[in-house]
This record gives sequence, C-alpha cells and structure tokens, in this order.
Amino acid sequence: MASSTLGAARFALAAPDRERLLGRLSEAVRRARRAPERQVLAGVTVALARDVDPTAVAVASRRPGEPWFCLEQPDRDRAALATLGSVAALEASGPDRFAAVARAWRALAAGALCDPPDGPRATGPVAVGGFAFAPDGGGSLHWDGFAPASLHVPEVAIARRGEEVRLTAVALARPDDTPEGLLARLEERLGELRSRSLPLFDPHPTGRFHVASAMPPEHYEHAVARAVERIRAGALDKVVLAREVQVHAPAPHDPGVVLSVLREAFPQCYVFCAGRGDSAFVAASPELLVRREGLRAGTLALAGSTRRSADPAVDDHLGEQLLRSEKDRGEQAIVTRRIVRALRPVSVWVTAADEPIVVRMANIQHLATPIRAQLAHPVGAVELAGLLHPTPAVGGEPLAAAAPLIPALEGLDRGWYAGPVGWTDVNEDGEFCVALRCALLRGPIARCYAGVGVVRDSDPSAELAETEVKLQALLPVLAG
Repeated sequence: MASSTLGAARFALAAPDRERLLGRLSEAVRRARRAPERQVLAGVTVALARDVDPTAVAVASRRPGEPWFCLEQPDRDRAALATLGSVAALEASGPDRFAAVARAWRALAAGALCDPPDGPRATGPVAVGGFAFAPDGGGSLHWDGFAPASLHVPEVAIARRGEEVRLTAVALARPDDTPEGLLARLEERLGELRSRSLPLFDPHPTGRFHVASAMPPEHYEHAVARAVERIRAGALDKVVLAREVQVHAPAPHDPGVVLSVLREAFPQCYVFCAGRGDSAFVAASPELLVRREGLRAGTLALAGSTRRSADPAVDDHLGEQLLRSEKDRGEQAIVTRRIVRALRPVSVWVTAADEPIVVRMANIQHLATPIRAQLAHPVGAVELAGLLHPTPAVGGEPLAAAAPLIPALEGLDRGWYAGPVGWTDVNEDGEFCVALRCALLRGPIARCYAGVGVVRDSDPSAELAETEVKLQALLPVLAG
C-alpha cells in the first residue's frame, strides 16, 4: 500500500502548477462557449524525477481498453515517449488520409493553451499513433481499432531525453464543460499513475505454443517467383512482399513483457507499442521514415540485409559481402533515389550520403543511407510522412505498378505493418518510424509480419530465409 501511495504522490500537481492549469482550463471553456463549433486544448507540463521510466508508467497505469502508446529508442540518449488515454481521436481513410489528419491536428494545436516547449522533444500536447500501409488498410477483424489513419491526442504524456523527464496533462474543453470538472478529471487520472518496473520475461512458461505461417511457406516462394517474372518482363523494378506468422499461446500475450525484452535486445531500434482496445501493436523497427525539427528533415533509406554471426570475423565478412552485393546495392539505390525525389519539391536542398553504410542490429545487418533536407517552408511531420510513404523499402518501384501487385501476391491484410508510426507536437515537429519487425497482439494470438524486397535477381528460397531471420526479432519472446 505504501508503494502505491508513493507512486501517486510523485505525479501529483504542485499548487502553482494546479493553479496554472485551472486558469488555462477556464480560458479554454470560455473560448469554446464563444464558438460552440470549436474544441480547445488546454494543458500543463511539469518536470518529473529523472528515474521515471515513461514506458513502465504507461504499462502499469493503463486503464482496460483505453488507447495507450509508447515509443523509445534507448541508444539515442534514452529518448522515450509514453501516453495514456485520448481526449481526441483524429482518423481518416483513403489517399488523402495524411493531409486530413494533419489538418485536424493543426486546427487543434493552433489554439492550444499550454506551456512553451521546454525539455525533451515531444514535450507538451502531442498526437500519437499511426497509419495503415494501404489507404484503406486494416479492414480485417483482427485490425479493429487501427484505422487507416489514426492519431490520438492523449490525456497524459511523459517524454524523456537523457536525464530530463516531463509530464504533460491535457484536457479538451467543450461548451458544456466546467473548468473545475476538467481539472478534477485530470487530477483523478494523475492519481492513478504508478511507477513500476516492466514485467519480466518467463523463458519457461507453462502450456504449449503453436507457431504457424498464415499461408504455407511454399505460397510465399511462389509469390516471389511470380514477382521476379513480372520484374524481368519489365513491368516494375522492385516489389516488397511480406508474410504473416502466427503464434498461438496458452494465455494472452503481455505487451509489457514484449516491450521489456525488445528494448533490452534492440536498443538501436524504435521500440514501440500502440494499444487500441484489447489489442496491442508492438515492434522493434530499425527504420526511420522521417524526423522533422523546424525546417530540418531527416530520414534513412534502408534496404538490403544479411544475417549476423557470433564470430566477429565472420560478422565483419558478412557486412563486407553486403556492401559489395550488386543486388543489395541496387535495391538500396532504388530507395534512396525515390526518397530524394519525394523531398526535393518541398526542400531548399536534399543531400544523401555518397555511399551506404552497414547498420548492425542484434540479429541482422542492413544497408542504410542517411538523407537530410532543408525544407523550403514548414511542412509538418505528418505531411512529410505522407509524402514519403510508402518508400520502395516497403512498397515497390514504381509504386503505381507495385501497389496492386502486393495484396494480390501476399494474400494478407497488412494493416499497420510497414506503415508510419510516431508522434507530432503543436509545432508540427515530430518523428515517424516504419512499422517493421512487428506483431499484432490480440489475446492469445500474435500475428508477426516480415517482408523482403524482390528484384530481378531474387531467389525465392533465399527470400523466404530472409523473412525467417527478420521474424527472429519477435518469435523468441512470443513463443516462449
């Protein structure tokens, strides 16, 4: 009981912060009543102790069925963002879904009453969530809750960078609200916050696990062979094909356990979880889609991969082979050219590294080319994500030829797999990664996704083997 009381006390608002928040809530209600069609965001940001773990707080404090979100990259100065609840859901579908969600967020953010930015990135009111790979993707029952475009404005957000930790509490004022009622609701939510360690992984759970491909492996090899035929016939240069592997567990999968393992095993990656209803979408993604800071934008062309080895000499040799591989270098060049071409119309300049580098993860090595741009005008992070998605690293080239081929050959609903997941703030800065090395957890079933880029020299059995390597990011923890 004592530890619970301590947990609640460390998140309570001090008297000056409470008064500041009440004043903003009062003004937000007044504005909402003057223009009944408007809804006004109001919030307060406060510093927390440096030992607060944002992800652990979210896992320990989430209410049943409420939206929650975590995104962290441990090796990047302990960068982390975790959120709870939703005061507004911004959703859309179709080809214009990025622009529609960006407009909705811009309208809310423009009138937000909040503290000036101070502290880690993602401090203050934010919108968090993701986008399906396809304009109307995620229609299958198991993707329920994950709309084609879905950003939530959380009630509580905790951001960390280095030793700095900030908590932001936000309410959305409507004409019939009262400042005292909104304040009471936020204080009740803050009183429920707890700081506990993430649950531990049990390497020897009781019960049997069953792992099976949603489609037979032969189906995937056949899909790759058909894609190679189309590429050699000149219909396109590249297409990315994915497969789904399901893990049936004897008990519901615990996203907290999965997050705990992933951030320890893959500190270089974007480790995230988007919780919706009774489902959770988790990943350890190596790929940044876009990062926007003012008029600066950065991204990473990631394509071409090989396995790791426990022997350092063999590991280095594999990396050198990857750098010299004509197939992988060609695949990398396709992705880099498309990203540069997409950014050029909105930029003063765009620059890509002359040569790709080898990026090593725990179980795989990739070719990567960093790309930077100076924007000509303030294009928001969500709109930049829409300009870049899908890159040839997850779609194909040319996209017009690849897009209809992907579902026809894969035979699955990708949902949010290979879509952008991340956050944006009131200045429309933000960060979105590509949802790779991921799994959708729903009760005792986990659906894991992995794909590879198919080009004219692709070998079906080798591409199947590459998906197995990528699936090893999640299968060991999900299958016990």
